[in-house]
Amino acid sequence: MILLTSWQEMWRSLGAARSDDDLFYRLIECYSEPHRKYHTTRHLEECFAHFNDVRSFTKEVGEVELAIWFHDAIYDTHSSDNEERSAEWAKESAVAAGLTLEQATRISGLVMATRHSAIPKNSDAMILVDIDLAILGAEIGRFEEYELQIREEYSWVPEHLYRSGRGQILREFAEREWIYCTDYFRAAYEERARENIARSLARLA
Repeated sequence: MILLTSWQEMWRSLGAARSDDDLFYRLIECYSEPHRKYHTTRHLEECFAHFNDVRSFTKEVGEVELAIWFHDAIYDTHSSDNEERSAEWAKESAVAAGLTLEQATRISGLVMATRHSAIPKNSDAMILVDIDLAILGAEIGRFEEYELQIREEYSWVPEHLYRSGRGQILREFAEREWIYCTDYFRAAYEERARENIARSLARLA
């Protein structure tokens, strides 16, 4: 399994004594939960594909990679503290693997950056956030599929409330000077992301 091999190599790069393969399978189980339609192992694979494109730009490669693994580890659409719980799990796992508290704290901070509530100032966090938001700049077919998958994840929300909430989220991105933090993602995805968001907002209106 490619993901398992990458998982093991990541822990070696971080200086851990060993990789916790049981933890790997627990995370795979999380991303395979039946209520997930977008935040699945496919999302992980897409994130890692983008990560490979920008790996050379990161300062702490292993830390960003581990943060990708944990950024949606906890995903409950009825909850508002998914990132906090995922970040805490990442921190605990990093310490248990023998990483320093400083490393574990940085990894936790990276996971928290994927709340997208503020523009990150840390360069590694910028890269991680852009990776997570790359789907907004996907080709039309994949973006439309993503929009349907998000709606399925929130199928319990009445249509009028969903339209309002989803519209607010997308408008917040559209109103930013830049959707993406890094030059690489701006050049590759900014224009298409704005086109995708505009089309989705028109549909939600």
